[in-house]
Amino acid sequence: MTQPQDSVYTLAIGDSRRQYLLTVRPNEIVDTRRRRAVSLQGMVRLLEPATFILIGEQHDNAQHHQFQAQVIEGLVQAGRSVIVGMEMFDRTKQHSLNLWTLNRLSEAEFIEQSEWKTQWGFDFALYRPIFEVVYRHRLRLVGLNVPRSVVRQTARGGWQSVPESERMGIPEPDLTVEEHRKLFYALLGSGHPTGQAQDDNFYAAQVVWDTAMADTALRYLERTVPSPRLAFVILAGNGHVMYDMGISLRLRMRTNLPTCTITPLPPSAVPLQVRASIGDFVWLPPKAS
Repeated sequence: MTQPQDSVYTLAIGDSRRQYLLTVRPNEIVDTRRRRAVSLQGMVRLLEPATFILIGEQHDNAQHHQFQAQVIEGLVQAGRSVIVGMEMFDRTKQHSLNLWTLNRLSEAEFIEQSEWKTQWGFDFALYRPIFEVVYRHRLRLVGLNVPRSVVRQTARGGWQSVPESERMGIPEPDLTVEEHRKLFYALLGSGHPTGQAQDDNFYAAQVVWDTAMADTALRYLERTVPSPRLAFVILAGNGHVMYDMGISLRLRMRTNLPTCTITPLPPSAVPLQVRASIGDFVWLPPKAS
């Protein structure tokens, strides 16, 4: 049932009030604060106070994307005013995303005009459930990322090596959060950093990535008519969501708007043990027999 204590799912980081371990069973959503399983509809109700709702994923996992789509649908049905922000597109593709929201593009036209294959590259079919729910409800869709050249240059030479003209207004990345650094290297599977400059630059690139996506979301929100029913859903890889250490941390550095995180786990046929601080909610998809 359990995995080794050095698993990325049991790291002793994040919310100090939720350092206990929880058992999650296949096809179960667990509310880590209340330490109990909830239905999808129950989770949607508990998400009511949150403005930002971050849902992680493993990019190549179809179940994760179906789950993301179900959460978005649930929020719409609950009467929330939903915006969907995606790691998969950078800011330069916003016009194509707007056209998809307005139902003005066929799927083939959208794939071509948004440059999906070079923007992201994973099979579009994996993500189709998300785009279908966005299209059906005409939800606002936001490209959160920045051009990969910005992240690559940071990894090569640090943030200071990125020309001011290419920084797109991204705030100075804060590299001082040691628990986030620990998560980053745990996800890499390479243990602790060596202290060499290239390690710091590689880590800085991840922080720029998270900071930039939070910045895009906040900029979009500034241009949005305020609503107490607003739900800004952010879809990104688990590494940007887990332990409330990625995008949500960068959001909290700049806003008091409430956030919630949902972490989907790798599919499993048996229960798994996780650190409760891994997310406000955890979902374990069943593994096909």
